[in-house]
Amino acid sequence: MHPDSTETLVNQRLADKVFETERNAVLNTWPTGADVNFREGVRYQLDLPVEKQFSAVMKAADDAGRTLLQPRAGVALLQEQIALLTDLQPYCDVLPTTIDAYTRHNRYDKCANGIARSREAGRSLMNGFPAVNHGLQGCRELVEALDKPVQVRHGTPDARLLAEITLAAGFTSYEGGGISYNIPYAKSVKLRDSIRHWQYCDRLVGRYEEEGVRINREPFGPLTGTLVPPFVSHCVMILEGLLALEQGVKCITLGYGQGGNLVQDIAAIRSLRELGEEYFSAAGYSGYQLSTVFHQWMGGFPDEESSAYGVICLGAAAASLAGATKVIVKTPHEASGVPTMAANRDGLRATRQMINMLGEQQKPAGDDVALETDMIKREVRAVLSRVFALGEGNIAEGTIRAFESGVMDIPFAPARANAGVLMPVRDDNGALRVLDKGNSPLPDDVLAFHRDRIAERAASEGREPSFQMVIDDVNAISNSRLIGRPL
Repeated sequence: MHPDSTETLVNQRLADKVFETERNAVLNTWPTGADVNFREGVRYQLDLPVEKQFSAVMKAADDAGRTLLQPRAGVALLQEQIALLTDLQPYCDVLPTTIDAYTRHNRYDKCANGIARSREAGRSLMNGFPAVNHGLQGCRELVEALDKPVQVRHGTPDARLLAEITLAAGFTSYEGGGISYNIPYAKSVKLRDSIRHWQYCDRLVGRYEEEGVRINREPFGPLTGTLVPPFVSHCVMILEGLLALEQGVKCITLGYGQGGNLVQDIAAIRSLRELGEEYFSAAGYSGYQLSTVFHQWMGGFPDEESSAYGVICLGAAAASLAGATKVIVKTPHEASGVPTMAANRDGLRATRQMINMLGEQQKPAGDDVALETDMIKREVRAVLSRVFALGEGNIAEGTIRAFESGVMDIPFAPARANAGVLMPVRDDNGALRVLDKGNSPLPDDVLAFHRDRIAERAASEGREPSFQMVIDDVNAISNSRLIGRPL
């Protein structure tokens, strides 16, 4: 079932024989895998109306310059999930199915227990939808009950069986990647294994593409969702995009998680698309469909609902002004646990109001946005240049070596594969800067820019730059501020 984790990982399309041998093992992981038939899945996908095809809806929005709305939503029982998404679809443009934590760790036996207990309780006792356990027919019943495209959103280092079942069932978008669904989510999963498992997922999507079925792929941009500088997540997005394209994926949505400073967030989304085009075309790929997604604030939320709406609306404004193709919407219940159906509706309504008011306005430009855009691009190019060098042209192995050496480093990630040395902090305007670069190969003049901006904040607050600033920034938004100023 698991490829040899000691072999050199190569960024090249999986051979048919290798894929088919692995596929037989994957589908035998859990009994519901036996129901999957690729050819039948292709026929089902081809019969879906265009309004249920994620890639088509994203392209139409991108062409029109509109920002689509998508919530997060997942519960344990099939009929509850159908009721939840049926309730939400009038308020959004595309739908999610958020997968539970047991499935993310391939604990399908635990899922079975969770489903049984949820049935006994008459309500969901799980934090998402266990799609593997509901199987092909259950997932297909969900797709058929809805009028809009449905995406799988999860957090799974080994998402191969989940991909087989949900794509054959008619889900038309699949989120995640071997880096973004490992380093921020898992402690002990080898990066070599998760990248290889996601090569399988991307090859499966590529096979659908070869049969005329376009599946949208979306690497997970926010990573840990905690003070992640744009260049860090951009590097992951581009690497996962390149890995996906090599396996035959043709529709990619690159993601970014809201930082909080409006200028930097606008620059981040714009630079992400431009860098994606730059690196994908330089690698020789063409004919792909590229879009962007902006995730509203992924960190701590204020307890007070009215304050939470302020956070939601700032994220909505940033997504619209940046020209993101899609925005992932949060709810006013983020601080208290799994949101209710009503809370999901309210978050969508608030976001829609902001999107409607800003959607037809001219997008801001100016020197500040240009400076931030240029800075992010320089940072990304410096890091990726080192990644490519470490891999000697093989970005799969280069990515592994980059994390081993600390060249790639995601703040506050739990993975042992992550150095955890690079330390971010906000400047005096709330933009994310680098307090400690760790082993990140940022140019000296870029680091000087970061130091100067941090020094401006230190002077205004009358204290030295320190880790205490970082702690204060982590807690700031939950305390209804952007910057962690001393009280």
